[in-house]
Amino acid sequence: MITESCFSVDCWSLKETPLRLELLPQSESVFALSNGHLGWRGNLDEGEPHGIPGSYLNGFYETHPLPYAEGGYGYPESGQTAINVTNGKVLRLLVGDEPFDLRYGRLHRHERTLDLRAGLLRRHCEWTSPAGSTVRVHSTRLVSFTQRAIAAVAYEVEAVDAPVRVVVQSELIANEQLPPVSGDPRAAASLKSPLEPEENRASGNRLLLVHSTRRSKLRIATAAGHTVDGPPGTRTSSESTADVARLTVTAQLAVGEKLRIEKMVAYGWSSMRSLPAVRDQVEAALAAAGSTGWEGLVEDQRAYLEHFWARSDVEVDGDDELQQAVRFALFHVLQAGARAEQRAIPGKGLTGTGYDGHTFWDTETFVLPLLTYTSPGAVVEALRWRQSTLPAARDRARQLGLRGAAFPWRTIDGSECSAYWPAGTAAFHINADIADSVIRYVSATGDEDFARNSGVELLVETARLWMSLGHHDHRGAFHIDGVTGPDEYSAIVNDNTYTNLMAARNLRGAAQAVDRYPDEAAALGADDREATSWRTAAESMHIPYNEDLGVHEQHAGSTDRQPWDFAATRPDQYPLMLNFPYFDIYRKQVVKQADLVLAMYTCGDCFDAEHKSRNFGYYESFTVRDSSLSACCQAVIAAEVGQQRMAYEYAVEAAFIDLNDLHMNTRDGLHIASLAGTWMALVGGFGGMRHNEDTLTFVPRLPEKLSRLAFHIYIWGRCLRVEITEGDATYVMLAGEPMSICHHGDVIMLVTGSPTRCPIPDTPAQPSPKRPPNCWPGQGSPRRE
Repeated sequence: MITESCFSVDCWSLKETPLRLELLPQSESVFALSNGHLGWRGNLDEGEPHGIPGSYLNGFYETHPLPYAEGGYGYPESGQTAINVTNGKVLRLLVGDEPFDLRYGRLHRHERTLDLRAGLLRRHCEWTSPAGSTVRVHSTRLVSFTQRAIAAVAYEVEAVDAPVRVVVQSELIANEQLPPVSGDPRAAASLKSPLEPEENRASGNRLLLVHSTRRSKLRIATAAGHTVDGPPGTRTSSESTADVARLTVTAQLAVGEKLRIEKMVAYGWSSMRSLPAVRDQVEAALAAAGSTGWEGLVEDQRAYLEHFWARSDVEVDGDDELQQAVRFALFHVLQAGARAEQRAIPGKGLTGTGYDGHTFWDTETFVLPLLTYTSPGAVVEALRWRQSTLPAARDRARQLGLRGAAFPWRTIDGSECSAYWPAGTAAFHINADIADSVIRYVSATGDEDFARNSGVELLVETARLWMSLGHHDHRGAFHIDGVTGPDEYSAIVNDNTYTNLMAARNLRGAAQAVDRYPDEAAALGADDREATSWRTAAESMHIPYNEDLGVHEQHAGSTDRQPWDFAATRPDQYPLMLNFPYFDIYRKQVVKQADLVLAMYTCGDCFDAEHKSRNFGYYESFTVRDSSLSACCQAVIAAEVGQQRMAYEYAVEAAFIDLNDLHMNTRDGLHIASLAGTWMALVGGFGGMRHNEDTLTFVPRLPEKLSRLAFHIYIWGRCLRVEITEGDATYVMLAGEPMSICHHGDVIMLVTGSPTRCPIPDTPAQPSPKRPPNCWPGQGSPRRE
């Protein structure tokens, strides 16, 4: 964990000074640049020292055997891991005859800044070599939002106190040596040097490498072009081998003279196209980028982000550190999905290979809600990717003896990759999470083309799974047994409330789709009779409830289990999953991630206010938040039930999960869902926003720490700005036809350009719920009070 602040506070940038080598792995994740298609970790330009080198392409992976002590029917045979592709970031510098290496010589100044409005990573340093030559190095790096195949670096060296000869080696490097990625030796062997060379070329200032993976048979091409500006006598030469292509630039610099290199790198990959086709693809991308030029790429980047911030910014007054963290979070969520384009949004985005680069239910439940109301184009691309994986999901359902589609718990290409079936295969709620995203997106945008050509198929096939997985009892109640809900500390349970409520929504949504699009439904074999059975199951869905306690059960019988012994659990024994056997965790009352609490957010209309408050207080005492997905859910419901201070603490935890490395694994990549959950905590929590089909409601209340909150919502073809202060909320329709919203129970009609100010009623004082000891929000971080 980062126990002291590493970044100066600025609302629109993240500045690191000084450099802390022991935190390089974390900073490489924090300073990663991506556009959803291509990602570069924030490694130093010279390549070393490093924590984890990383260049990634969305969907590019290698397969490896999955480890089993004992195999079983239906166990996935192969895993998938996102691999480090050809590194185009490297620009090695020699000053005189000394390598520019921050571990040697004297470092006078080192500063890195992530500019959230420009989409640039800037670096400035001044260094004296062991031989006494001093240089200044300036670099600026970008991964383009407008040209998705392109990343670029502008690199500049200046002689400071004496003339000096410098040599810059700009490289493309495949099969870099990496830290171990797995404890399984079979997987490690499969992933060692995963790229097989197919072609290499160096001609003038252009470099090219083409490789393919050994097992997954994917092909990648990487090309680099350079513009060199140096003093007279500057020389260049180039060479290539199977895994390295290099341009060497040599210059003699007088005091104050500079050598500048602008490097553009193009990436392309395919599972089907030929070598010439993939090679030509990157050459064409490089030509287009060269036509735009470095300055053009920078201008396009800023223009893209100006548009993004105009529609997506969340303004926070009263806490500058939180404002910075919120914008950092929004920026990285954008980077994770902006140009994914019918690819998945991985749990770590393209910032590292944590979780093997897999996609989970996190995308649909935490990331897509934010994008639905700010950048809906990214949502439709993510959902069309899910649709493209339906053949694999249908095969998986058949293998499990089920109808419809069983979407994978974790995957890259749509095949199930979880070797632990209680937390993987049994977590069927992912089907309902996908369906929920379809329903939300269509409701918010009115996208009839998607609803007809994609939505129907996704809803029908996910609904069919529930009918074959669940059953009606002798009283007619519908049960779904033997599943794992969001809380992975409770596995293979009956009637998980979150799963059942979300499945009911899935079934109703599928029935409505059959009614609305009968021709498309008929093509899938769905008719009115099947839709009626879905409605019946949804209406009779069993929701477990403890009458004695007056609370809903997370799953049937959960409140009867023995409570976890928190008094005997030391602070260093969290997370529990790394210090206690699962069989013990599974049989106790202890919650890894807010599960029923999440259900009260996603299916809030199924609970009244009294039960929400009582449920929240009950489960709060067992929730340890060993999952990064918990704090944002708790923030939303805490705010709703009047626990504003607690909601603020949880919102801060979600926002700072990576900036303070709260889960001590930021080195492996950022927690994209938790960062998206920051938006959920602010907009859904303090803004009290809820969207339910044709209604949009707000119940805003700010915590004491904040004096103002403002955000935009895009829904039903309208743009709405919401501004909340301590005493009132102002709603302004910026574009679109008049519409009605609900503010604290009152219906308000909004007209374009006419602000409507509404008073915020006082929040009744509430006693704080009990929380597990040693599980305070953000414990140990510099933000903790």
